Amino acid sequence: MSGASARGGRHAGRPGVLLTGAGKRYDIVSCFAALTHTVAADPSPLAPAQYAAHARAAVPRMDDAEYVPALQDVCERHGIGVVLPLTDLDIEILGRALEERRLPAMVPAAAVARATYDKYEAHLLLRGHGLPSPPTVLPQDADFDALDYPVMVKPRRGSGARSIHVAHDARQARVFVDYVQNARVASRPLGLPAPEPVMIQRAMGGAELSIDCLGDRDGRCLNAIPRTMLESRGGESIKGQVVRDEELIELGRRVVEALRIAGPATVQVFRDPEIGVAITDVNTRFGGAFPAPMYAALRGRTYPELIVRMAAGEHVQPHVGEFREGMAFTRYYWQLELASSPEGDGGSEAARRERLRPTGREIVPG
Repeated sequence: MSGASARGGRHAGRPGVLLTGAGKRYDIVSCFAALTHTVAADPSPLAPAQYAAHARAAVPRMDDAEYVPALQDVCERHGIGVVLPLTDLDIEILGRALEERRLPAMVPAAAVARATYDKYEAHLLLRGHGLPSPPTVLPQDADFDALDYPVMVKPRRGSGARSIHVAHDARQARVFVDYVQNARVASRPLGLPAPEPVMIQRAMGGAELSIDCLGDRDGRCLNAIPRTMLESRGGESIKGQVVRDEELIELGRRVVEALRIAGPATVQVFRDPEIGVAITDVNTRFGGAFPAPMYAALRGRTYPELIVRMAAGEHVQPHVGEFREGMAFTRYYWQLELASSPEGDGGSEAARRERLRPTGREIVPG
């Protein structure tokens, strides 16, 4: 663990924020760190986003029984008022810990987190609430020769656009189902069985869009900001534009309040020329692109600001549809140089990596 004391500095008196699965989300961690004492938790000392926080916590893997106790310890030592996940993998874990009153997580109920992580269960959940979802079927229930092609063959618990394949006929669909079910890939999320569960979904045409939403602790939608996905890579939007689309704003509100989502959520949709708007994914966390919750939100109402205010016990009024439209964004990569701290060069490789710190040297001086 490194960084300033949780109860000192210019953020004294504000509840701290713990961000789990920090990974590469340097933008999100930086925004919270500008508001309050921020701790980033990640099992890897090479996860870059943790170096934007005031402190970093090396915690067990998310499938370890000691994961939640380790987070509890971090919360106690750092005066944490809210825990937010930055990855899909621990949302259900945090939801259970919230229900057991072990962590102050801002996440939906564990059952909703579990359903939205499984894309087929999410389809059933959305349909059950009268929300639009594309035609979807499991391979064992599919008449491959009668499907309306093209279709998407995808893992039920995939993320980052992993192992998604377009099939144009029954032969391709059968091949892709077999491939995705049985492929042994290093990127497969923790705990997934082999063969991997797969589903078949209508390949949506038209524009792909996302809606960045925020719910309060009671699942009321505070805001919903739609954006285009002009270019995406690995499931993350690289280029886009914030748009005012009343249909999408209302859809985002309906999703948050139907599922009672607390905290951030990103609703991904297509506007198909034949069937209209349909939801292809609900991520109950910040999405792959972060500009809309920061740049498009009105002054004092960015999503991190609202989350910190709610963590302090403030009641925030809904202001759905109040944002700046038209702003465009494009994202790029940068890097940090890390070196071992001057505590000595001894110890194991793992110990040396734990002592890594940013050098402060930029790749382009000045």
